[in-house]
Amino acid sequence: MRNDSTITSAGAGATAAQNNISENNRSHCTGTLQVIGIGPGNPEFMTPEAREAILQADRVVGYITYLDLIKDLVADKVTVGTGMMQEVDRCQQAVDLAVEGHKVVVVSSGDPGVYGMAGLVIELANKVAEEKRPPVHIVPGLSAVNMAAAVLGAPLMHDFAVISLSDLMTPWDLIKKRAALCAEGDMVIALYNPRSKKRVTHLDEVRELVLQHRDPKTPVGIVQKAGRVGQHIIISDLEHFHKEEIDMQTLVIIGNSQTYVENGKIITPRGYKL
Repeated sequence: MRNDSTITSAGAGATAAQNNISENNRSHCTGTLQVIGIGPGNPEFMTPEAREAILQADRVVGYITYLDLIKDLVADKVTVGTGMMQEVDRCQQAVDLAVEGHKVVVVSSGDPGVYGMAGLVIELANKVAEEKRPPVHIVPGLSAVNMAAAVLGAPLMHDFAVISLSDLMTPWDLIKKRAALCAEGDMVIALYNPRSKKRVTHLDEVRELVLQHRDPKTPVGIVQKAGRVGQHIIISDLEHFHKEEIDMQTLVIIGNSQTYVENGKIITPRGYKL
């Protein structure tokens, strides 16, 4: 990646999308702002629309780690990379660049609307005066939960909930309440950010809550680095899964009362009669 040169290219798909949103926006801003999902990390899982958005952009903004995942695509772009805990500053820079007239792409891993930057960018853009406000276009991506489910089999075939165990911006008591209600409702539960160096007990607490409503032998799928180099898959159960190596790059899927394992695949029946 370089910060001293730009490259622009024409692409029908992204141009059409930009024209479409421009027609529905009364802003006189000539810049554009796209928030894209690059998928779980492997370039082959990136959508054509996301790739085209990057090719057309003259500024690419993102978390440094995510920019590194697409370094071949942004090698000749002007990039704005920041670290963890700098999301607001990063997205504000993206909005400011678009207001200045640049074609800006904000990079999120997975899907930008699932724990990504889509909401924050829209909120910040809405603070700009209407006549200067850049149009915002969200480009979906393959989320980690979908990637993890695919490599595990079919654990999300029925109702499921996605919960992050990070209490950085959500009170822990509220997270526990949500987990408990999902367990009571017999929903499959997918857990993001299950364990970190500082949060070593949160996953155990959620496990205890789920055990109040579910059999200890309920299948649990564990996927580390889903869709990336070093992907590792473990199929365990509710009684034992917490003993496995689980970190922030791990996604945990806890089955419901009907979930089972057969031939190495986790299956949650949809209800079809076979």
